[in-house]
Amino acid sequence: METTALPESAAATRVITPSILYFGTPVALLTTRNEDGTDNLAPISSAWALGQTLVLGLGPDGRTGENLLAGRRDLAVGLPGPELWPQVELLGGLTGRPPFPGDPRGRVTHEPDKFTAAGLTPVPSELIAPPRVAECPLQMEARAAAVRYDGEGEFLIVEAHVVRVHAAPGITVPGTQYIEPVAWSPLVYNFRHYFGLGRELGHSSRSQTPRASE
Repeated sequence: METTALPESAAATRVITPSILYFGTPVALLTTRNEDGTDNLAPISSAWALGQTLVLGLGPDGRTGENLLAGRRDLAVGLPGPELWPQVELLGGLTGRPPFPGDPRGRVTHEPDKFTAAGLTPVPSELIAPPRVAECPLQMEARAAAVRYDGEGEFLIVEAHVVRVHAAPGITVPGTQYIEPVAWSPLVYNFRHYFGLGRELGHSSRSQTPRASE
């Protein structure tokens, strides 16, 4: 039987065991409501969307997980642009839940007011309790429909339904409900390094904002 030779790029692979699989995922800032009525702000790097549903992955030991597991299911989801990476990195070292002996989160600093610490601005939401992050060009108000542990019991998987979307005018197509892909660049977490988007390569056949190729 005749075989087809693989391209060199496809054949030249090696088996590896990376410690993480953040192969280019968007960063999101989550705001949840604490038991005492204050708010918690935290970054995550595992998020994707299907229709109006967001699927989020986060550690169970922080204040965000604690709030969601306790039944406070409202959450604001802010998608920062690349210029906000220093604030995201700073937030990654802060926690609203005081460290405890054997804390798996490693070296973290307890900070109840993370908005102020990161130089970010809370803005009231319209349909949920937690505030949005004003500096994020794309903001979503959502309610968690399901919060559960993953199959290994190490992480929380959150399914949240988006009830309202707020977008900076500069990233929308005027007169429409669409985001302008060229104007919007999310902050991407690529194997623990921060990136923005490069130039557009093309668009899918389902695009509602098509352009002629350059």
